[in-house]
Amino acid sequence: MKKSADDACKMKWKTTNLQKRLYLISAIILLVGLSSSIWIYLTAGDDSKSVLGYEIVGGDAYLVTPENSKKYVHDLKLIGGNAAVFADEFSRWFIGLWHGKSLAFTVACIAILISLGFFFAARISLFALKSDAHDENNRAGS
Repeated sequence: MKKSADDACKMKWKTTNLQKRLYLISAIILLVGLSSSIWIYLTAGDDSKSVLGYEIVGGDAYLVTPENSKKYVHDLKLIGGNAAVFADEFSRWFIGLWHGKSLAFTVACIAILISLGFFFAARISLFALKSDAHDENNRAGS
């Protein structure tokens, strides 16, 4: 009887330490990720290397890049249809996530998701500890 109580105490200690470490890892990932994304946002420049010109619509100026020109889209439709246009737009959007100011938002989102993963892992370890303690009490009473 004494041995099982000692084992339960040791397991509780290990789980509590694991939970604290997971919470600490979660906080560190969140702080490093968000501070990195702020630094990236403040130091990122504008990507306007391939601008053909500007188009003014309703008093607002829009950048015209080769891939946004009507001729490019028309030629792409002729070659591959609407699927090629969609695939090209998706590819450019995904590549754009990893450049400039949008990279800062990408890093922040990834850091938040990973931090939440560690946070929920710590919460699950707490619930596992409670259910193990409940099982020990039920076995001792039988």
